[in-house]
Amino acid sequence: MQISVRFFTSLREITCKREETLQFPNDETVTVENVLKKLARQYGRSFVEYVYESKTHEVKSFLQFLVNGRSATTLEGLKTRLADGDILAIIPPVGGG
Repeated sequence: MQISVRFFTSLREITCKREETLQFPNDETVTVENVLKKLARQYGRSFVEYVYESKTHEVKSFLQFLVNGRSATTLEGLKTRLADGDILAIIPPVGGG
């Protein structure tokens, strides 16, 4: 199974990529949470510090996750299941004035 992950702003700098395709075994249940854990192992401390709260190890609340353009919060949040070919976008906070 292949999942594409799109990175923006700080995560783009941390990963040095705009997009990455991750491979998972076909029989594995893949969720947004699983993808983040795999990326954390792959990119290490900088990724972990950006995505996770240091004390609680929870995903930082300012991050948004889009699965094929739909907010994961309107689906099942971090437990949202992904299918082969899905695109997960990790969206940082957007500021402006």
